Amino acid sequence: MSIRLLPPNLVNQIAAGEVIERPASVVKELVENSIDAGASRVVVELREGGKSFISVTDDGKGMSRDELLLAIERHATSKLPDDDLVHIGFFGFRGEALPSIGAVGRLSITSRARDADQAWQIRVEGGERAGPEPAALGQGTRVELRDLFFAVPARLKFLKTARSEQNAVVEVLERIAMAHPEVAISLSDDGRNVLRLDAAQAGLMDSPDAARLKRLGDVMGRDFADNAVALSVEREGILLTGFAGLPTLNRATASAQYLFVNGRPVRDRLLQGAIRGAYQDFLARDRHPLVALFLESPPELVDVNVHPAKAEVRFQDPALVRGLIVGAIRRALDAAGHRASTTVAGAALASFGGMSGLAAPAGPSVYQAMPSRSFNAGVVQQAMAAFAPLSSELARPSGVAPAPISETPVQDYPLGVARAQIFGTYIVAQTKDGMVIVDQHAAHERLVLERMKESLAGTGVKRQALLIPEIVELPARLVGALLARAQELEELGLAIEPFGNDAVAVREVPAMLGQSDVKGLVRDLAEEIFELGAAFSLKEKLEDICGTMACHGSVRAGRQLLPAEMDALLRQMEATPHSGQCNHGRPTYVELKLSDIERLFGRR
Repeated sequence: MSIRLLPPNLVNQIAAGEVIERPASVVKELVENSIDAGASRVVVELREGGKSFISVTDDGKGMSRDELLLAIERHATSKLPDDDLVHIGFFGFRGEALPSIGAVGRLSITSRARDADQAWQIRVEGGERAGPEPAALGQGTRVELRDLFFAVPARLKFLKTARSEQNAVVEVLERIAMAHPEVAISLSDDGRNVLRLDAAQAGLMDSPDAARLKRLGDVMGRDFADNAVALSVEREGILLTGFAGLPTLNRATASAQYLFVNGRPVRDRLLQGAIRGAYQDFLARDRHPLVALFLESPPELVDVNVHPAKAEVRFQDPALVRGLIVGAIRRALDAAGHRASTTVAGAALASFGGMSGLAAPAGPSVYQAMPSRSFNAGVVQQAMAAFAPLSSELARPSGVAPAPISETPVQDYPLGVARAQIFGTYIVAQTKDGMVIVDQHAAHERLVLERMKESLAGTGVKRQALLIPEIVELPARLVGALLARAQELEELGLAIEPFGNDAVAVREVPAMLGQSDVKGLVRDLAEEIFELGAAFSLKEKLEDICGTMACHGSVRAGRQLLPAEMDALLRQMEATPHSGQCNHGRPTYVELKLSDIERLFGRR
């Protein structure tokens, strides 16, 4: 067959396949256009989850008659005034959304520019244009789409139920709303209100962090707003702000991790991997933190023109960005000290039964112990000798009974004064306005781990030379990626050198790894460095080993403690970062206020 040009309507339908996948894609493009137009209020209406009708109305700057004619042409946009694809300051810039929508549905656009004496309307059905003609509308723009995919009926079968499509629209709107607390956004479906997010009040807008946290609380829930720590750090022109949830506030999936680059919601494996690394020794493997991060980068350092959907970005220096995220989150969690999320107390109260409206207890997967690891026994003994804070208690035989609890006056200690030890496992302490129950093993485990990490940061990772170097064969592309990071790996205790074009020789490994699978570790590292630019596996394995050693060396459940030892443990918890949760992600203590206790007994 001879080569020919495709007809314009077919070209538009092909382009629409890249941009318009479902009703949520239409809503995303239209709402982003509204925000680019300076709207302070956006109203979205659906029918059947958007399959039969979508309407987006805003109070932005609007369009004139001539601009309406251009708006439905492919690659016509007002968002690249200098034809610069590097310094992009808007959501949209390709000029594909409106013509793509008009190519697959019945599109109607009504708009009135600021200070204009009338509005204009233009219609596009399956790529065929009608108008513009005079219409009635206040300032702003209303875009209506009927019968999505009527022009390409084969795509209708890929749409899901109306409820599923509605949920996808809600997710899109929530992501956009989080980055723009100054914009009011509402959604209705078949006349029922589904979502309403009011614009931040003028007083809140004077404090951007407060306005953003209020919007995040509206979207992610009050628990997040109450148990998130703020972060703000800048490095080499890149500014990272946002909020990170305390580790004891976690979920079974990563769906509550929101990432924004220059105000644009994105999904990026690098950023998700950085979050995983930041919470590595705070959460169990099957639990995920709640975070909302906002990255502001010079446009020339990030490429948003990767895919027509604009949901992916590419960084010029991904290692810098990952380090920025990991460091910022960890510093914010350090500043939180021994805090545990307020949901822990709610779950404890709910477990008594009959406490409606409180959070349910965490799932059983939160309490799974860390799997056993093979590690160097000599390193463990050395670590325990150096890091055990209760050395006198560990030296005392477990059969020796503790002294009775004294009536020490309650002072202004956050975790109170020890009053009893029950079941040989839990310390009961009294505070000025309540009580605290501490899991002695979990708490001591965190204290030991933090001391180990502090020592490793000060003295570095001890290395063990191999009698016979381990030769690891790899594809040449992975060898190059691995050798490019050889200096960083050496700082982590792994010494490698080239061995031909498709192999590396491993001469030293971290001592704490003991008898480990060196070849498997190196292969994992090579693949991660090639894909993400950072050596996650080795850092995570070292942290796993530290966690396991801390678990083996901490005071055991069933060990009877003296009153002074219990109070010493409480004071160390107050002074140690992250002591609100153990290395496996479960809380180390539960705090009940006096008002909570009185509610249990019907006194309130």
